[in-house]
Amino acid sequence: MSAGRDPGLQPERTRLAWRRTLLTLTVVTALAVRLASTGDPTAVLIAGVTVLVWGALLVLCWPRGTGTGPARTGGRTLPLVALGTAGLALLGVLLVLLRLW
Repeated sequence: MSAGRDPGLQPERTRLAWRRTLLTLTVVTALAVRLASTGDPTAVLIAGVTVLVWGALLVLCWPRGTGTGPARTGGRTLPLVALGTAGLALLGVLLVLLRLW
């Protein structure tokens, strides 16, 4: 009987979940940049903030999503990703409510 832990497919499922998160954030960022192409100063500001949040989340999520390098496990990664993702979701809701989309 083996005393070691058999993780099965759990690490692969975790990597795939992080990749889906990164893909979703990239799509939201692309849509915000597309919105900024209208030239509206508010839309440009929103796109700029979205690109900054996307860049920060990309740096945090990349090691987990690709399985390359050590994942940041200092206890701050998940709350930061959750905060950034919730912020982008709120931005989407505000865009719909303000009919900027």
